[in-house]
Amino acid sequence: MRRPTIAWGEVTIDCLETERVATFWGALLEAPSQGHGQTGWFRVGPLVSGGPVINFQPVPESKVGKTRIHLDVWTDDLDAAVALVEDLGGRRLSEMGADPEGVGFVMADPEGNEFCLVALRV
Repeated sequence: MRRPTIAWGEVTIDCLETERVATFWGALLEAPSQGHGQTGWFRVGPLVSGGPVINFQPVPESKVGKTRIHLDVWTDDLDAAVALVEDLGGRRLSEMGADPEGVGFVMADPEGNEFCLVALRV
């Protein structure tokens, strides 16, 4: 049997205020958010040709507990990136644990969805 082609296409984040969260991510990644064709849905990306997009899906319930999957966002200036996240409405939650990629912080977007902000080791 032939193996099917499989490609990573999207990450979808549940949100109460999809436009607000999509605007945060669009500003952070320098890729404006746009409507996604369904009421209340927004999208950022792709950031590179053929790359995955980030969807923001409306849900009626607030986030509860730790996010079990998260994005890692790389930066060349950790202090400036933390300040940018905070200026956009996000917040710093904690220092990142040991990571082979680099050092950084666990951050949260305006609705509390965690992501890691990583200054890569060079």
